[in-house]
Formats: sequence, structure tokens, C-alpha cells
Amino acid sequence: MLIQRYFENLKYTVDRLPWDSIEKCVKMLETVRNNGGWVFVFGNGGSATTASHFACDLGKGTIKEGCPRFKVLTLHDIAILSAYANDCGYETVFVEQLKSLAKAGDLAVGISVSGNSANVLRAIEVAKAMGLCTIGLTGWPGGRLKELVDLCIVVPSNDMQVVEDVHLAILHAVFRALITEG
Repeated sequence: MLIQRYFENLKYTVDRLPWDSIEKCVKMLETVRNNGGWVFVFGNGGSATTASHFACDLGKGTIKEGCPRFKVLTLHDIAILSAYANDCGYETVFVEQLKSLAKAGDLAVGISVSGNSANVLRAIEVAKAMGLCTIGLTGWPGGRLKELVDLCIVVPSNDMQVVEDVHLAILHAVFRALITEG
């Protein structure tokens, strides 16, 4: 019964997704790809694995003859992440990489179930100051991330596992739209 309830909760959440925001995410990604910009994706824990999975889908899975390729990078390399965490503090691990790599017109995608991860929030603040477009994926009610990004996709659940599952499903749907439309 517990397993069935989990999937009922998952279905309930999916039925209430912000479809317009997800469509806008596709358009923002198409724009940055067509303009030759970079996509930087980041998060912590399970959200970091979601970011890596999405970067793989964008970087490899969207290759299509006659269509520009995505330039995409996750900010989770363990050596650089741990060096910045040790020397500058964990809240800077994404910020410092963006300062080195990003430019105006690029896109930063921060993933945080709570919407309150200090390192994700600081990276989004710096990204906006640098002229990047920003997207956030979060859970209900959106945390501070919701107020900081240009576009926030808020999964209407406060169940961490459901939010993580739905984040990946959303990004798979975005990927599918990009390979179909792009």
C-alpha cells in the first residue's frame, strides 16, 4: 500500500505541473543554443545527478544534422568543487566556476528541491549580475530560488523524492521537445 500511495502522489503532482513554464524553458534553451551560448547546470545531491543527466541529454542527445549543438557543462567536477569548497566555502562552488566560464547571454539552470540551497542561490545571483538568463527547478513552495530566476518551474509537492522524480521527468520532456522541434 505504501508503494501505491507513492505513485498516486507522483501522479497527483504530475497532473498539476506548470505546463506554460516548462514550454518557456524549451524556448529559452532553443534561444541560447541558436545564439551559440553555453548552458551551465548545477545542484546538490540528487539534484546534481539530475543536472548531470540533463547535461548529457542536451550535449549528446540533441545532436541533429543542420542544427547547432548545445554547449553544456555541469559544475560538479569533484576536484574543482572540493577545491573551492575547501578554500572559499561551499556556498561559492558554483559561483567561482561561473565567474571563470560564463558570459552574458549564457543560461544558468539551478536545481534545488527546497529552493533554498545557499550555493545555488548565490550562483543564480551572480549569473544574473553577469547577464545570464536563469532557470530554476524547485519543489513547493519554491523557496528563494523562485524569486531570483527569470523562469522557475515549481513542482507542486514538498515530498523530496517526488520532486526529484518529477524534475527528471520534466527535463526528459524538455529534451524530447528539443529533439522534436529543434
